[in-house]
Amino acid sequence: MNVLTAIGEILVFIGTFFYFLSALGLIRMPDVYNRMQTSTKSATLGSLGVMVGVGIWALGSDFGSVAWLTKTIVIAVFLLLTNPISAHALIRAAYKSGIPLWEGSVVDKYAEHLMSKAEKSEIVEEEGDAE
Repeated sequence: MNVLTAIGEILVFIGTFFYFLSALGLIRMPDVYNRMQTSTKSATLGSLGVMVGVGIWALGSDFGSVAWLTKTIVIAVFLLLTNPISAHALIRAAYKSGIPLWEGSVVDKYAEHLMSKAEKSEIVEEEGDAE
């Protein structure tokens, strides 16, 4: 067992731990918004750990080559870019479709943003009518 194999195994183990945290977040969080936030962050970190770990592990093994590491890094970067964006789109769609926040939620910044945006459009309409 060489150093690259050991580093790869450790990264895979860390990624698996983050996958476990992601599953735990899905079970423990009270509403869809909290579930999406916790599961997306930890699943992204888990995917990065597992993918890069597999690439390094394969590089250190007898059958591995640099192509393994290159492919796994490309996949990890793709996941790093797409997971948060897709989670944001899903959460925004849930909010716009009327899924309520958890009753223990204290701040709703998106509602505040929508209110200020509506107030600004009313001011613009009033100025247009006055002319």
